Amino acid sequence: MSNVVKIAVDAMGGDGSPKKVIDGIIHHFKNNSNSFYQIFGDENQIQKHLNKDLSKDCYEIIHTNDTVKGTDSPLEGAKRGRNTSMWLAVDSVKSKKSDVVISAGNTGALLVISKLNLKMIENIDKPALSALWPNKTGMSVVLDLGANIECSPKNLIDFSIMGSSLFKSLYPNDNPKVALLNIGTEELKGNEIIKETYRTLNEKSKLDFEFKGYIEGNQLMNGEVNVIVADGFTGNIALKTAEGTASFITSELKKAMSGNLIGKISSLLNISNLTKFKERLDPRLYNGAIFIGLDSPVIKSHGGTDYIGFSNSLSVCTRTVTGNLIEKIRNNIS
Repeated sequence: MSNVVKIAVDAMGGDGSPKKVIDGIIHHFKNNSNSFYQIFGDENQIQKHLNKDLSKDCYEIIHTNDTVKGTDSPLEGAKRGRNTSMWLAVDSVKSKKSDVVISAGNTGALLVISKLNLKMIENIDKPALSALWPNKTGMSVVLDLGANIECSPKNLIDFSIMGSSLFKSLYPNDNPKVALLNIGTEELKGNEIIKETYRTLNEKSKLDFEFKGYIEGNQLMNGEVNVIVADGFTGNIALKTAEGTASFITSELKKAMSGNLIGKISSLLNISNLTKFKERLDPRLYNGAIFIGLDSPVIKSHGGTDYIGFSNSLSVCTRTVTGNLIEKIRNNIS
């Protein structure tokens, strides 16, 4: 088996593309020289941003003028045809020319195009959108973040298995600890779907993870669990709330530290700690959502991120492949 990780890249999706995409590739390659990039998009625009830091042996440009627009509905994006940069990138993993695909483009269109081209892993009914969140002790995998508004108990059980497999792929030295996001930690709390999911997981004797029961929204960052499972409606609200809270705290701290002379002096004296604090809440460092449940990894970078964020999404690509994510899910779901 080759050690080279082949990444199909939609170079035209998201704000500031293809510049931020190419800059992200160059940044990623510095620490991931075992990567090969299939870059899909307008060759003339892409070539403008390539430089000598990226060897010509580590990439291939597949030219197309067609793109999926950020304003397209999911179906409109798919109907733009098989020659868009997004469709061609997804088709590359379908045909096994690449190991993983990444796009910073239209999220809904990427999900639809991926589902049209790729098969579901056997015994899984729905794919989920998952992402990495920081907690007090490390990182957590959280899913579903919006792909499925309504879920059955089987879906949530599948998400638990897929989420734990993803965590193990990314952090092979740690053990997955799974919890269901709920309105309380007591067994009787929640709707019938989540209560049935709880009962089923609690009774299963053969699980590749430790089931920790329920978790409430105010406990998401405490680090006691590292895989958090919810339906897409609940998970998306939790995601947006967490993003908004982090942005609010950072903004208020900045105002407090720059509002007067004492604040400015204090910020200078605490520059090292403030830098660590800022980095801990920097969303670019956790960029890279994963459509999980399909038979090939599909990574979604935030459309508004910069090249640092896109580079971190490329690192997620590398780690899902080297961590054998798809094989782990297949083994655990059967």
